[in-house]
Amino acid sequence: MKKLTTLLLLFISITSFSQEITGDELLDKAIQFHDPNGNWATFNGELFVTMEIPEKSPRKSALKINLPQEYFSVKAIRDTITTEYTVDKAVASFIFNGDNKPSEAIKKKFNLNAERANMYKNYYTYLFGLPMKLKDKGTIIDQKITKKTFKGKEYLVLKATYSAEVGKDTWYFYFDPTTYAMEVYQFFKETKDSGEYILLSDLETINGVKMPKTRAWYYNKDNGYLGTDTLSSQK
Repeated sequence: MKKLTTLLLLFISITSFSQEITGDELLDKAIQFHDPNGNWATFNGELFVTMEIPEKSPRKSALKINLPQEYFSVKAIRDTITTEYTVDKAVASFIFNGDNKPSEAIKKKFNLNAERANMYKNYYTYLFGLPMKLKDKGTIIDQKITKKTFKGKEYLVLKATYSAEVGKDTWYFYFDPTTYAMEVYQFFKETKDSGEYILLSDLETINGVKMPKTRAWYYNKDNGYLGTDTLSSQK
């Protein structure tokens, strides 16, 4: 009888919780935590990221993001290779080991093209702009919030999908139920065992925006470790 009462109370708690907060409300609370003064919209700053991948040398990247001027650049160094991609408004350019006119063979081998430059711009501004980027046009926020225990901790989970022109992946964002800090995100592609989850730890405040300092990447299907990137506001 005692067990039944406990289960009943748990069910009532979960049901009442789902009626208390919507997806938009949870997103607003998370944004209030990460960007309390609304600084992301006018972000203009430098980020330094070290990516460590098993059995490879670390890759060190310096990024410049100037949203008002529609400017993005990333300079990445690994071993003896340095690549630079820039997107200035709609114009993309690239440099290889200091050469801004690399040969066609070099461009092909190292993916030095406008498509890759724009991919990096979208990738980095999305990740470092979360959760604020979930307000972007084409993002579909599920209004039903769920509770889920992940890696031993209970979270409020927000589901986001995207319109066809934006993307096909389904994303889940895990927020601390007390502070509303974003601590995990996870995405799936078309098959259920696809995609990855990313564990976030510590915070780095840059231009008034609280960004996860450390991101550790894993496969959903087998928890296989992919790598860790660490953010800093200084080299």
